[in-house]
Amino acid sequence: MNPAQIQRKLQEGITLQQKGRLPEAAELFAQLRAVAPQVFEGWHLGGNVALLQGNPAAAAELYARAVRLNPRSATAATCLGVAKMALGDFAGAETHFRNAVRLEPRNAEIWNQLATLLSTAGRLDEAVKCHRQAVTFNPKSAQAWHGYGSTLSNLNLSAEALDCEKRAIAADPTYVQARRGYAVALQKCHRIPEAVAEYDKLIAADPNQLEIQSHRLFALNYLAGISPETLFAAHRTYGEIVEKGISPVTFPNSPDPARKLRVAFFSADFREHSVAYFLEPLLRLLDRDQFELVLYNSGNKPDAITGRFRSLAALWRDLPSTLTNVIEPLVRSDLPDIAVDLGGHTGHSLMPLFARRLAPVQITYLGYPNTTGLSAIDYRLVDATTDPVGAEAFHTETLVRFSSCAWVYQPPEVAPAVAPPPCLERGNITFGSFNNFSKVTDEMLAVWSRLLAAVPGSRLILKSIGMADVGIARQIRERLCRAGLDESRVELQGTKGTTADHLATYSLIDVALDPYPYNGTTTTCEALWMGVPVISLEGERHAARVGASLLRTVGHPELLASDPDNYVRVASDLANDRARLASFRSAIRGEMQRSLLMDFSGQAARFGAALRQCWENGSASR
Repeated sequence: MNPAQIQRKLQEGITLQQKGRLPEAAELFAQLRAVAPQVFEGWHLGGNVALLQGNPAAAAELYARAVRLNPRSATAATCLGVAKMALGDFAGAETHFRNAVRLEPRNAEIWNQLATLLSTAGRLDEAVKCHRQAVTFNPKSAQAWHGYGSTLSNLNLSAEALDCEKRAIAADPTYVQARRGYAVALQKCHRIPEAVAEYDKLIAADPNQLEIQSHRLFALNYLAGISPETLFAAHRTYGEIVEKGISPVTFPNSPDPARKLRVAFFSADFREHSVAYFLEPLLRLLDRDQFELVLYNSGNKPDAITGRFRSLAALWRDLPSTLTNVIEPLVRSDLPDIAVDLGGHTGHSLMPLFARRLAPVQITYLGYPNTTGLSAIDYRLVDATTDPVGAEAFHTETLVRFSSCAWVYQPPEVAPAVAPPPCLERGNITFGSFNNFSKVTDEMLAVWSRLLAAVPGSRLILKSIGMADVGIARQIRERLCRAGLDESRVELQGTKGTTADHLATYSLIDVALDPYPYNGTTTTCEALWMGVPVISLEGERHAARVGASLLRTVGHPELLASDPDNYVRVASDLANDRARLASFRSAIRGEMQRSLLMDFSGQAARFGAALRQCWENGSASR
């Protein structure tokens, strides 16, 4: 084949690719490689097609040959890095990206790819340096500014991230990823209504943006004044979109109801994270004669707790990428009997994978305070307080109330001893809320303003991600002022420091205030363990009833309020009773240890019974 013929074939292949006729393009490039294996473009362009087809393994092989044919091609090295990254080979990807940077040190796109890799690997400070190079060499690159913003957001520098996303949008107003990043940054800046409005705009333009749909669903849980009916309709709409066109799946798993079951848990939080405090005791004590555990880790920040989870698993998998066609066959080859989702619509949602049904029985539990909206998820594990009779109407899943409390709490080993109520020494009462401030609505701030007015001399400490950010702190103080809170009586704290440092901060407050309508879970358990009573307003949906479940379980329903007026009264009455505060402080750890919340073996048995019942019901219906 002469050079002119080769060029015609290459152009023909490129045209087919541009028209979306990928199988034909792949075949044409394969034919070219067969007759002209020395032609770099046949391998490189073939790799591009393979990557577009969602086959990074094939793409990596093709790119590797292209790199051998032309080791001076920064583009080929970069593409090989992209394919390696998609396969989860971060070390290999970094090698090729750094090689590409050496070849073209002023190429903003390569710096951006390297930064993305480092950020994905959790090496955020290194990633920031590479992002700076990218925006320096191409300050008009929307992709570079968006990547920079994403990493800053992961560093909880949300105000700076918001500015980067604005720059990305200014560079390219049509760049959807930047608009998504802008909405996410708004959410991380605790500007929930604005974030939802941005998500709405993106979805109106393209309802099939599943990641944006998930972000929006998560954000909706924070809003006051949204009905269970509206929330359910939004989740069901998502389910209908993601499940459209998916064919039923058959499984080779034996339906024997009594056999040992392989149970797969999917999470990005097998580490020092809220999920770990509630999950580890269940998995540790789950009957190994009945269950074999497979843990699929989609997180990238391993720590000592990750090692503990790994030791509990018969099989541990680090998910190689978010590509459905990479993860799905991997999971299917492991033949789980039950797949348990622990994240719902939080973070990088795996809902599109669960929509394709990874196991004969699928369950959602723990990480998300609402229905998933998927008919492919069969069960949701809850309790009768969080989801009383009637809640079925707002779920696509069958509700399984496996215990009178849906949680078991394992306190951090580094928790310090309980300190006396600070009011005994200071003289005045200090209220506090250490929840993610996104949960704190303007309506809740107005209630807290009334509470401080009802307790003369009282103070309020708010501790949350982002509070140390000057820009975020400024907008929060503006909200406090609008709610009538005296700025001099409110202290804002960030979240830097160790877990022990964080828990020690509870010694500064006398009474903890649970937000509404999205209650705390970990923060409530932490406060109680550190001796601090928690005042919670009981609402009408799961997220607004978690406080009720936890407080009733540890024997303190008197801390629950039925409405905002009652909330102020319950909190102020408690604040004015110093003896009661001191008594609570000295007794609560023992009460928790004797309660169902810390009945590790009993809760693990109930959890196992629920898994077994879900399997029996599910296998009987198939």
